[in-house]
Amino acid sequence: MTKNQTNDDASEVTENGLAADIFIRAVEPEDAPGVTTLMNLPGYRWGTMRLPYQSVSTTRQKMSTSGPNFVCLVATSKEEIVGMASLTRFEGRRSHVGAVGMGVHDAYVGNGLGSRLLTSLLDVADDWWALRRIELTVNADNERAIGLYKRMGFEREGVLRDYAFRGGAFIDAVSMVRLGNAPRSGQSSET
Repeated sequence: MTKNQTNDDASEVTENGLAADIFIRAVEPEDAPGVTTLMNLPGYRWGTMRLPYQSVSTTRQKMSTSGPNFVCLVATSKEEIVGMASLTRFEGRRSHVGAVGMGVHDAYVGNGLGSRLLTSLLDVADDWWALRRIELTVNADNERAIGLYKRMGFEREGVLRDYAFRGGAFIDAVSMVRLGNAPRSGQSSET
């Protein structure tokens, strides 16, 4: 999907109820306060490895350490950051591999924003970096995210037991992968 395809629907309401004014773009240094607000939301934090009370200065520092093997996108609605997704390409003998991380604003979960963000990242992975393997790790109890990843061509590789400590207890995570340029939801493998 091109930049124009990503945002051509800005004057419409999508069939799944996603706000029509959603715009997906590269993260910018001045986004640090909005990204920090997003990361500190309870639902966003619960589904990621984020610790509570992240500061804007910590966000700025992390944002400034990215390089040419890193793509970070934000989704905005009326100038508010409502989602974020990143793709990191590995180097050397793993230069064919990328890792995805993403999260959506608590109020926007379940309305297609995650699909749009992930589709944008997979376009970079497939059409610009020619990645063969895309990996991610998701909390085992995050069924909504696991369903999204399956629809986008990811498969379970394994369970990582006691992977993280969250809310006073250890939780498992699921390792997922998309190999090759697997067809994504709505695409045919016969083209």
